Amino acid sequence: MAKEKPIAEITHYFDKIGVAVLAIKGKLKIGDKIKIKGGEVAFEQVIDSLQIDKDQVKAVKKGDDVGLKVDQKVRPGYKAFLVK
Repeated sequence: MAKEKPIAEITHYFDKIGVAVLAIKGKLKIGDKIKIKGGEVAFEQVIDSLQIDKDQVKAVKKGDDVGLKVDQKVRPGYKAFLVK
């Protein structure tokens, strides 16, 4: 089983465009695989795009708020885990 490391918490979700805002608690970069969990939702996805203030970035660090296109609907309070 893959080891999961908590990496972020979802603070907002924009339903019309399918984008979540994550408060980052570690380091995350393009190509990383994350698992998002909350309520009855649990899914994995590979990060192919990260944005800070509508600018594309390749990596983010603790304290950043980042926009991420997500594969499924999420809610504030859901957690994201880095999958190794």
